[in-house]
Amino acid sequence: MPLNITNAQRAEILTQALPYIQNYYGKIVVIKYGGNAMINEELKQQVMEDIVLLRLVGIKVVLVHGGGPEITDTLNKIGKESVFVDGLRVTDRETAEVVQMVLAGKINKSLVNLLGTKGGRAMGISGIDAHLIESEPKDERLGFVGKITNVNVAPIMDLLAHKYIPVVSTVGCDSEGNVYNINADTAAAYIAGALGAECLISMTDIAGILKDKDDPSSLIPRIDLEDAKHLFEDGTISGGMIPKVECCIEAIRRGVQKVFIMDGRVPHSLLIEMLTDEGAGTMVTEVK
Repeated sequence: MPLNITNAQRAEILTQALPYIQNYYGKIVVIKYGGNAMINEELKQQVMEDIVLLRLVGIKVVLVHGGGPEITDTLNKIGKESVFVDGLRVTDRETAEVVQMVLAGKINKSLVNLLGTKGGRAMGISGIDAHLIESEPKDERLGFVGKITNVNVAPIMDLLAHKYIPVVSTVGCDSEGNVYNINADTAAAYIAGALGAECLISMTDIAGILKDKDDPSSLIPRIDLEDAKHLFEDGTISGGMIPKVECCIEAIRRGVQKVFIMDGRVPHSLLIEMLTDEGAGTMVTEVK
């Protein structure tokens, strides 16, 4: 915000946000914070400020996070090479332990701590806690990569009822005590659906769905499920965008009203998307 902005202009900005705040007040919003969007420390600080602000104006925010780059870095430090099949990390038992340590430990607690420094009341939980994310092996080629079989949102609802910001790390478990590496986009979609969330916001390192992947100005601001089908068919949605959009569709099929894919590297993109007309990414809905 420019330093020379007047108090009257500040007041006008706040009043323009009022209808959006009223629309989201008391509703659940799930924010998926991607590993690649977390790399810049200054931007991370801004995202946490935005989340605290949203909670303070009465929006029930649930933060679901990934951490792929940090997992890769930690594996490199212990001399373990990362292998991917169809974009998913092959996870043997040792890698699953590293995933649990990095996601449920280091990243989760650092985000909780950061939210606390911004004045937020946050509580970190993992998919293992109270069997929040129950899983089974997704593909024998991938080892301990999990397919979600059930989401128990009771612990999240308990935290929301006590005005905490739940911060969820995406590791899963089964009845035998095995720990699974869960794709964060998939976990966020299932959690948002189980919570009956008003919307799911996927913060990543891309602007959204682009007509031309090399041209940021070709952003498609809104699509529905029929549009998505055509964009898959004509190759507009390709590469790493395929699983992200598939998770958007999964969330909508599970009852989420709208899903946003946005660039988490843009300062205050959360507030721009939720509290202004401008928007900051691609919105996916069931029908237009």
